[in-house]
Amino acid sequence: MPTSSANSDGPLRPAASGISGGGGVRMRRGSAARTDTHLLALQRASTRRRRRDTAAGRGHGGARWLPLLYLLPAAVIYGMFMLYPLGRSVQLSMYDWDGLSLATFVGFENYLDVLRDERLRAAFGHALVLVFFFAILPVCLGLVISAVLTRSKVRGISAFRTLVFLPQVIAMVVVAVAWRQIYAPDGTINTLLKAIGLGDLARAWLGDYTFALPAVGLVGTWISTGLVTVLLMAGMSRIPREQFEAARLDGAGPVREFFSVIVPAVRAEVTVALTLTIIASLKTFDLVYVMTSGGPGSSTTVPSYEVFRRAFERGEVGSAAAVGVTLTLLIFLINLVVNWIGERER
Repeated sequence: MPTSSANSDGPLRPAASGISGGGGVRMRRGSAARTDTHLLALQRASTRRRRRDTAAGRGHGGARWLPLLYLLPAAVIYGMFMLYPLGRSVQLSMYDWDGLSLATFVGFENYLDVLRDERLRAAFGHALVLVFFFAILPVCLGLVISAVLTRSKVRGISAFRTLVFLPQVIAMVVVAVAWRQIYAPDGTINTLLKAIGLGDLARAWLGDYTFALPAVGLVGTWISTGLVTVLLMAGMSRIPREQFEAARLDGAGPVREFFSVIVPAVRAEVTVALTLTIIASLKTFDLVYVMTSGGPGSSTTVPSYEVFRRAFERGEVGSAAAVGVTLTLLIFLINLVVNWIGERER
């Protein structure tokens, strides 16, 4: 019985154990092989699917261009009303034409005339002076005004925004007529100067060779400051309060807080404001036409006014087109530099 027991218990357990263990190994190996085969089949199917999709994409290339069809209407309108007139202006600038008779091709002669003509060089110089009054000065004033209004508790801030933005919605001709009356010899400015005992400073502001251009420029400052202030206030309202609290904990005063927290936070808004105001200053025509007509002499003439004068008063359409194209390139280059500096500083 002991031998039988040993034969029945001892040898049987190892045998059973060995059989089950070997079978488990074989089962695991078989399962792994089947898994690898399944994964390989999936990879091959995925590869075949990608190849079919690629072939279908090549066969139906129009599907790739489908998003561009949605842009086509806007592109056509832009080409008709922007690119075509610009190209036509470039073409006209190559001709000597009075607008009525046959044109004569002169190449780049009109552009060389822009460089040689002293009046035209002075006009572009005056435009750069107006950039200071229309863009640089309003941005500086707008930063200060916006910072004060944003950081202080001021009632009626919405009404102030409306009033300060009002010059942007008034027709420029109306603005020019109103300010021409203010600058008149018997206008508001001279009346105030005489009232406070400074009558010796009174003058015909728009008829003075020295003060006529700054007088026009200050009107541009009045117009642009409202737009710049509203843009900067919108940017400053998004600055987290935690930044101001951290600056105060570091011992920063109002001036340091302005230059270290506020100015860096509104660089994007400053770039947009400069872009808009620089364009407005360089293409100013109606303000100059109504207030001074380029005078006295040519002390307030600007490129846009020269385009009008040459095309419609002197009958030099080709020369006027050359001035217009040159002005367009100048606006593009200045704003390209402004936006490049703005992007680099972020």
